[in-house]
Amino acid sequence: MQNPFFEKYHTPHETIPFNEIKLEHFEPAFIEGIRRSEEQIDLIINNPEPPTFDNTIITTQFSEEQDEYYGLLDKVSSAFFNLLSAESNDDMELLAQKMQPLLTKHENDITLNEKLFKRIKAVYDNHRELTAEEQMLLENVYEGFERSGALLDEAGKEKLRKLSEEAGMLTLRFSQNLLKENKAFTLHITDEDDLEGLPETQRVAAREAAKERDMDGWLFTLDSPSYGPFMQYAKKRELREKMFMERNTVCAHDNDANNMEICKRLINLRREIAQLLGYETYADYVLKKRMASNKQTVYKLLYDLLKAYKPYAVLEREELIAKAKDMEGETFKFQQWDAAYYSHKLQLEKYNVDSEMVRPYLELSRVIDGVFGLANKLYGITFKENNEIPVYHPDVKAYEVFDEDGSFLAVFYADFHPRKGKQGGAWMTEFKGQWITKEGVNERPQVSVVMNLTKPTEDKPALLTLGEVETFLHEFGHSLHGMFANTRFESLSGTNVWWDFVELPSQFMENFSLEKEFLHTFAFHYETGEPMPDELIDRLIAGRNFMCASGCLRQVSFGLLDMAYYTKSDSFDDDILIFEKNAWKDAIIGQQLPNTCMTVQFSHIMAGGYSAGYYSYKWAEVLDADAFAVFKKEGLFNRATARRFRDCILSKGGTEHPAILYRRFKGADPSIDALLERNGIKKQ
Repeated sequence: MQNPFFEKYHTPHETIPFNEIKLEHFEPAFIEGIRRSEEQIDLIINNPEPPTFDNTIITTQFSEEQDEYYGLLDKVSSAFFNLLSAESNDDMELLAQKMQPLLTKHENDITLNEKLFKRIKAVYDNHRELTAEEQMLLENVYEGFERSGALLDEAGKEKLRKLSEEAGMLTLRFSQNLLKENKAFTLHITDEDDLEGLPETQRVAAREAAKERDMDGWLFTLDSPSYGPFMQYAKKRELREKMFMERNTVCAHDNDANNMEICKRLINLRREIAQLLGYETYADYVLKKRMASNKQTVYKLLYDLLKAYKPYAVLEREELIAKAKDMEGETFKFQQWDAAYYSHKLQLEKYNVDSEMVRPYLELSRVIDGVFGLANKLYGITFKENNEIPVYHPDVKAYEVFDEDGSFLAVFYADFHPRKGKQGGAWMTEFKGQWITKEGVNERPQVSVVMNLTKPTEDKPALLTLGEVETFLHEFGHSLHGMFANTRFESLSGTNVWWDFVELPSQFMENFSLEKEFLHTFAFHYETGEPMPDELIDRLIAGRNFMCASGCLRQVSFGLLDMAYYTKSDSFDDDILIFEKNAWKDAIIGQQLPNTCMTVQFSHIMAGGYSAGYYSYKWAEVLDADAFAVFKKEGLFNRATARRFRDCILSKGGTEHPAILYRRFKGADPSIDALLERNGIKKQ
C-alpha cells in the first residue's frame, strides 16, 4: 500500500490528504522522517567548509521545512499530533506512547550534538552582517541549543536526556488521562422534573446526546456547551452539585486516570532540568525568554491586578449571596455550585440579559459570515469554502483565504463541535507554517481553529452564546497571526513569538464581540431574519462588566498557582490538594472545597506550554485593551490602523523583540489604564 506521507500531496494547495491516510501510515513515516532528519544533520556537521550563517544556521532551518525529502518528519508530526487532540482513538493513543520516546530522543540527539553546536557557536561568535530577522534567528538557534543543554558535560547531557524523555512521556499521559476522564462521566436524567429551569435549547441537545448513545431521556456531559448552561439554569441544586463536583475532581479520583503523581513528577522534572542548566527555578529558566523577564515582574503584575480588582470582587460576591438569600431565605448556605445559577438570576435582574436571549441571533453560519466579514472590513481578505480540500471529520470546514489584491493567502480549517476523541477547550494550530524558500517562493500557511461550540439539533441549527462567539473571535485572532505571517524563516513566523505576546492578537479580536457596528453585520434571528435589537445590544453592553472583577481574580488565581509550582527551588513533595489551596488563597474570596483540584486537570501549565507562563493571559490583556483603544480612537474599522497592526505585529511573527513591534504599532509603550477603564475599575 502506498504511504501518502512519502509522496507529494496531490490536493489543493498540497493540503493533507486526510481521506487517504490510515493509522498504519504514521509509524513508518515517523521512523523514516527521523532517519532523513539525522542524515541531514550529518551533512551539516560533516561539511568541510568553515561554518557560516548560510551553510549552518539557515541549513538547520530549511532542512526540515523546505526540502521535500527532508520535510517528512514535519509532515507526519503535524498530521498526527493535531489529530491526536482533535480526532483521537485508542489506537492513536497507543501509537503516541510508542512514538513519544523516539521523538524526544531524536530532538535530544540534535540539541545535544556537540559537533553541530560547535559550528553554531562558531557562527554566533563570528558572522557576516545580518538583517534584524537573521540576527533574531541566530540568537534563537544558539540560545535554543544552550537552553537545551549544549554546554553541559557528557554526564549532564545524559541526565538531561533522561529527564526530558520522562517529561515528554508524562505530559502525554497527563493529556490522555484528562481526555479519558472528561469523556467518562455523563449525567443521565430520565425524570423530566429534573430538567426544571433548563431552556428548550439545552433539553433538545441533551435528548439528542442520549439518542446518540441509544439511551432514553437526557444526557449531560462535562463538555462546555453541556456543562456551562446546566450549571447556569438547572434548578435542582443536588444535580448542580453533582455536575460541579465531577467537573472539579476530574483526574483526582482513585483510579488509573489520576494525575496527582504525574503532576508532582512533572513539577520536579522541570525544576531539575532548569537547575541542571544553571537556573535556580523553572520560572527563572522560562522567563528569560519572556517580555516579563523575571518572576518579580510577574508577581508585580498579578498583585497589582489583585489590589485593583479584589475590592470589587468582594462586593460582587456579597451581592451574589444576597441575591441567593433573597430567593432562598436567610439560612441559605451559598456553595460554589450555586455561583453560575444565581449569577444568572442576578444578571437578569440587573440587566435583563442572558445567553438564551441572544442565541437565536447567533446562528453559527451567520457568525462565521460575521467573523469573516470583520476580517474583510479590517484587512480586505476574503474566505471561500473549498470542498475539494480533504478534512478529517465532517464537522470541519476548509476555506481558501485570499488577500485584498486577490492573491492566495492561506488555507483555513475550522472544527466547531465537541465529540468523542476530541479534547475540551479551544485552540489554534497549524498543519503547515509560512516561510520563504531559497528560491524566493512564499510558502503560505495552513492554519486551523478547533473549538467545542454548541452543536445543531434535529430541528435547530447551531445557536451560540455570546461567550462562544468570543471564543471563536479569540481563536480566529490567533489564526490571523498565522495567516498574515510574512517572514523568511518558519521558526520565526506567525505565532512563533514569546508566550506573553502570543495572546495579544487573539484577545484583541474579542473586543469586537460587543461592538454594535460588528453585531449589525451578522446578528439576525435565525427564524425571522430580524436584526438583534439595539435595545438588547445596549443591555449587553451595560452588563459587559458584570462579575468581571471575579473573573479577573480567577485568572490571577491560576497565575499564582502556576508561579507557586514553578518558583520552587527545592523538591516538591507536598500534598497537591493542600498546596493548591494555599498557593492561590490571596485571590480566593469564597470557600475552598477540600476535595476539588484544578492542578490535575490544568493542562495549560502541565502539558500545554504555559508552565510558568499562565500570567501571559493577563499580560496580553493589558496589551489588547491598550491596542483596541487605538482602534476606538482612530476608527473601529479604520483600514490604515488595521494595516499598521497587520504590518507591525501580525505579519512580523518573532522577527524582532515584541516590545519593539508594539511600540512601532502604537508609537508608545502599553499602559494598564485602558484595561482598568474597560472594566470600569478606573473612570475615563
